[in-house]
Amino acid sequence: MTGPDAPQGPAVAAPAETEERVLRAELLISTVLRAGVLASLAAIVAGTVLTFLHHPDYLTSSTALARLTRPGAAFPSSVEGTLRGVRALRGQAFVSLGLLLLILTPVVRVGVSVAVFVVQKDRLYTLITVTVFAILLLSFVLGKAAA
Repeated sequence: MTGPDAPQGPAVAAPAETEERVLRAELLISTVLRAGVLASLAAIVAGTVLTFLHHPDYLTSSTALARLTRPGAAFPSSVEGTLRGVRALRGQAFVSLGLLLLILTPVVRVGVSVAVFVVQKDRLYTLITVTVFAILLLSFVLGKAAA
């Protein structure tokens, strides 16, 4: 298309630039999700291996294994307890860490989305995502207070 109505200069590149920015943002968000799930999986597998290395009787004794799997078993129930257990190389603490990472992964994804929308200067989605992020953080604070 030529003539006075034909798009010219930067206006022609804008859709391609926008598409490239959206693609980079989606790639960043998918990388965050993938990394969170893989880190969670690694911690859970490491915790399982450590547990069975420290307690080989779990492999041969159903009674010993039942102690591990019963409700209220020796799994850490706080972030501080989990970190202490990880430093002490306790398998159950690694499993708890993996579960915490799995829970935190989508929260981090929302935080990254806030940053992406701010950089893209998308006010509406920034506002929506900040609201979602605030609700998520508030739920953690209120859950901690109730515990």
